[in-house]
Amino acid sequence: MRAALLMQPFQIDIVDRELPPVSGSMVRVRVLQCGVCTSELDMWSGRAAEKLPVALGHEVAGVVEEIGEDVLTVKVGDRVAVWVHGGGFAEEVVVEERYCVAVADGVAYPAVAEPLACVVNAVELAAPALADDVVIIGAGYMGNLIQMVTALKGPRTITVADVREDALVRATELGATRVVDTSTESLPDVVEEITDGRGADVTYEVTGIERGLVLAGEVTRMSGKLCIVGYHQGGTRSIPLAAWNWMAFDLVNAHFRDIDTIMRGMRTGMRLVNAGRLDAAQLVTGSFSLDEIGHAFETAAAKPDGFVKAVVEPHV
Repeated sequence: MRAALLMQPFQIDIVDRELPPVSGSMVRVRVLQCGVCTSELDMWSGRAAEKLPVALGHEVAGVVEEIGEDVLTVKVGDRVAVWVHGGGFAEEVVVEERYCVAVADGVAYPAVAEPLACVVNAVELAAPALADDVVIIGAGYMGNLIQMVTALKGPRTITVADVREDALVRATELGATRVVDTSTESLPDVVEEITDGRGADVTYEVTGIERGLVLAGEVTRMSGKLCIVGYHQGGTRSIPLAAWNWMAFDLVNAHFRDIDTIMRGMRTGMRLVNAGRLDAAQLVTGSFSLDEIGHAFETAAAKPDGFVKAVVEPHV
């Protein structure tokens, strides 16, 4: 079986890899899609400390090809999204039955399940209420998903901030009440006007940089929720903690490592997708074959105008 392996920074080789035998509660899945996650760009570029070589890929969806004798909930031919720790950039994966989530026929982007799980869990933890004023700082792929799921909660307003024109156009198309280019406009001033001076009830920081955190603190109301969704790696971050203490923010860390929590988020997210309540297929702006995986990572890192999300399709 062919699979991708990160050999050294910026070098991904296609190698032959043996799969474990399928027995008991194990399921073999033919991989149809595996998304390129921003967190993997740090490993690919050498910014993250990782023992190499390493098999990347954890946003996986495909079709069940074989099941173990104890499997009860899936059958051969089922479309599923699966959770894997790594190794998803491959022709096939073998996973536990409990890591499989059903995908309805007609869903064009089933590999959304794992990142959508992160978003579902973040939004449920931040718990925006009906008629809340919400701010999202960062309008990339995860910011877009946060906006789409938060909209289902019935907020009064959703204000989206970024510095990229194409990202702000996309946020508008997704239904943002107001978009703000923070390179030319004051986000605190805009939020003050929209909220009649009160501030945002819930603010999501989805940038992964210090400035995003600082901005979040500047626009959130006293005792409001400040939800950190951004992937913060490398170095430290400096925040005005005295001001945050005074404002009595409810700080929400929207990062999850517990597998049961991740699986619950995947199941919830895919229930929305399967029912047609949420369709993230428009966010996929680049599809690559397994042999083109290096180009997929280069594109995801460069983020050319209009780019949102890259997926690898091993059988294309």
